[in-house]
Amino acid sequence: MTMEDRSRERRRRMVGHRARSFAEAERWDLDYWQSMTPEERLSALVALRRDAEAVVAGRDRQLRER
Repeated sequence: MTMEDRSRERRRRMVGHRARSFAEAERWDLDYWQSMTPEERLSALVALRRDAEAVVAGRDRQLRER
């Protein structure tokens, strides 16, 4: 699965919330993650790590090309 495929899939499943305060945002965030199964949380972590690694690799490639 390419990064574009993962991005498209993540956007399809993306959930958002507008909080009125930092405390409300923290409560919503905690509730959101606790509502997921351990497998879903792990999958999200792996996807984020892969995307972060791709960003770092791209940045490093750009720096080498300068």
